Amino acid sequence: MTQATAPHKLTTRSLRAIPIALACALVSLLCFIAPMYVIRPFRPQGSREFPFAMAVRQAGPVVSALCVVIAIGILIWAWRRTRLLSRMGLVLCLLLTIFGAWLTRFNVFEMMFHPYPSPAFAGAASTRLYKDDMLMSVTLGGETHAYPIGAMGYHHIVNDLVGGVPIAATYCTLCHTGVVWKRTLDGRVLTFRLAGIRNGNALLRDEETSSIWQQTTGLAIFGPLKGRQLELVHSDELTFALWRAEQPRGLVLQPNAQFAAQYERKGWEKYVERYPSVIDTAKTGVKPRELMLGIETFSASKAFPWKAVLSAKLIQDRVGAEPVLLLIGPDDFSVRAFRTEPGTTFVRQPDPATNQLMLDAESSSAWNFSGCAIRGPLTGHCLPPLDAKKDYWFDWRNYHPSTTIYATYSLR
Repeated sequence: MTQATAPHKLTTRSLRAIPIALACALVSLLCFIAPMYVIRPFRPQGSREFPFAMAVRQAGPVVSALCVVIAIGILIWAWRRTRLLSRMGLVLCLLLTIFGAWLTRFNVFEMMFHPYPSPAFAGAASTRLYKDDMLMSVTLGGETHAYPIGAMGYHHIVNDLVGGVPIAATYCTLCHTGVVWKRTLDGRVLTFRLAGIRNGNALLRDEETSSIWQQTTGLAIFGPLKGRQLELVHSDELTFALWRAEQPRGLVLQPNAQFAAQYERKGWEKYVERYPSVIDTAKTGVKPRELMLGIETFSASKAFPWKAVLSAKLIQDRVGAEPVLLLIGPDDFSVRAFRTEPGTTFVRQPDPATNQLMLDAESSSAWNFSGCAIRGPLTGHCLPPLDAKKDYWFDWRNYHPSTTIYATYSLR
């Protein structure tokens, strides 16, 4: 009797291995699924769930690897103690555990938007772009690089070196924001990768510390460098024709042939404007995807509706207590912002023959799109440039809750 029942008791006891193996598979899969669920597009991320998701994502490779080891150990221990059906269940659990562990080491965002690890550049003459295609332009150390928005909207990040300065040119189509940051922090050069999205704005991850950075603010929001701030690099957003005229020796980012077919095409704003917003702006009376030109300076911030700027072509206003000037270029689309002297009044008066774009009422000096006087008593004087960020209203207000809005234009 004892010999007849012993195998049965052993088999019953070994069945306990199946729930443990199944738990390993679930934990391993959740290490990938939970963070992806939280940081997926078109979903708001709260102040508590986001850090939790990032912590799970960071610990995922180690936790899932431990689950794989446990699942293998259980399979070896139970192989001779279970019947065929139980063995098949244990093998399936192990495969799912391994699959989950593989997923935690896999950047799904970079499968949708592949990186450009070795960016190639060429002169304007060798670049196939339409004259009204938009570019982000950066000049440092006497060297100028331009990044077509169509390419940037796909790659999101280009780690580059301009005039010997390591920079990260970044672009987020969901919030219509292009920003350039210095990649050097405490003497160490960081390399950035696309890490996901948070409340409609792209997330960056540096390879050196795995810290997570908000694209639009340059602030580290998770990881060892949390709380650190990247240094902003001044950039312009210009049409290709205007950029080529201003920077005849500049270099343009060339398309990555492998992914060029997936680059953003003309008119991409039209379908992006129809996407849902994760930030509710109903109380402001402004549509969430109303395009703004945001200026943050002098301890204040202000949003200028793009339609208003484009219509007026020249706007003088104040951000906080300081006078500012927004100026549309000779192509009637590019824009720059400058700080002006109190009491100075500018009048738009273009003269293509001399590159004149405006006159100041006080001295009648002529000024160009670079903000420099080219004729008159103030010749050689240049207005200090300001960073003006194109940004959808929901994103600008999310990171500038105390912002004011240029009020002379109706958004309704």
